[in-house]
Amino acid sequence: MRPTTRYAKSGDYSIAYQVVGDAPLDLVYVPGFVSHVEHAWEDPDFALFLGRLASFSRLILFDKRGTGLSDRVPVQKLPTLEERMDDVRAVMDAAGSGKAALFGVSEGGPMSMLFATTYPERISALVLYGTYAKRVRGDDYPWAPTIEEHRENLDAVQREWGGPNQAEAWAPSVADDDRFKRWWGQYLRLGASPAAARAVLEMTLAIDVRDILPAIRVPTLILHRTGDRRIDVGGGRYMAERIPDARLVELSGIDHLPWVGDGDAIVDEVEEFLTGSRHAAEPTRVLATVLFTDMVESTNRAVQLGDARWRALISDHDRLVRDELRRFRGREIDRRGDGFLAIFDGPARAIRSALAIAERAHELGIQVRAGLHTGELDITESGIAGIAVHIGARVMSLAGPDEVLVSSTVKDLVAGSGLSFAEKGTHELKGVPGAWRIFRVEPIAP
Repeated sequence: MRPTTRYAKSGDYSIAYQVVGDAPLDLVYVPGFVSHVEHAWEDPDFALFLGRLASFSRLILFDKRGTGLSDRVPVQKLPTLEERMDDVRAVMDAAGSGKAALFGVSEGGPMSMLFATTYPERISALVLYGTYAKRVRGDDYPWAPTIEEHRENLDAVQREWGGPNQAEAWAPSVADDDRFKRWWGQYLRLGASPAAARAVLEMTLAIDVRDILPAIRVPTLILHRTGDRRIDVGGGRYMAERIPDARLVELSGIDHLPWVGDGDAIVDEVEEFLTGSRHAAEPTRVLATVLFTDMVESTNRAVQLGDARWRALISDHDRLVRDELRRFRGREIDRRGDGFLAIFDGPARAIRSALAIAERAHELGIQVRAGLHTGELDITESGIAGIAVHIGARVMSLAGPDEVLVSSTVKDLVAGSGLSFAEKGTHELKGVPGAWRIFRVEPIAP
């Protein structure tokens, strides 16, 4: 179930927000750059990251004015830091939060710092991740790009908007992952127009909150990955030296997006800082077959059909997939992007379910691809985890239209089942050690 999106009134503008979890601690997640509170949940890693935050807090999410599901504004009237503080106060009031911890991510950090000094009575703690006090390099601040480098970047962002813009800087470890690139491109498109995206970044060039750092009096945790390719860790060290009693934790990694890479390490630090302990529910470990499905060429099809017909097609597609999952005793874990994640207690049933889904998709005039892998999984309250999930996703990413691909593990487990396979070669799967033999499942003869 996805959380309900509500709206808070901030002056003349409506600010979209969500509340997840029911722990005694309120935690406001302040996004960087652009965001979309509903599409965030379509990325499995982002959803898991937010779910973990909500496991020990009442998590409050929002889209800042001019982005995502909040009211759009003319690009020349994008909110100042002061107006963005008004939006946070409005969201906290609407959510019934008198006092909360702020989690300022990237470009959300400077506003969070300003909020903590302006309204200390409403802030219990401040967490800053991958952020900065100043965005343009100076003689006394060498950790930021020069103004000339920023100008070149602004032109590139606006020119290339629409796709997985600068994924190699935001999330280099998954920049070649097709599933992530599709989600990231759509997340950015839903978050802002090309001109608005440029304006948001352009406005950050004027940010300089260095003078207020000594005035931050709430408990402060600063998190930064040492290899962050977008925001240099030197900026985090600079803040830690100037914010009284701030705690700096440097983490390994090259990704800027906190939920990409080792997101659990970030959540562990946040949880311990805010609650005094790290706690994760013991998962249930099982052997299962993971099935990923994906609709082929969905973006082009959506454009061809228009919104109303596309929504109807998606509804029919989802009903068809769920019918076949039930028929073969599959368990739906998540509806993500343009496909599903499901698990089965038997690999043969999983394969037959995937074949049935791919075949029946033709009734709707669409094509589906699928990937399967069998391995040990951790079943948690928020979903499933484990290397088997990543392998299944990578196998699916290799599939073409109407193809059902499986790892050699799955093929070996269904010997004698009557299923036939064709060799698809040996592949290196992104983020997974070793080389993997992949096979295509041959359609079952009628």
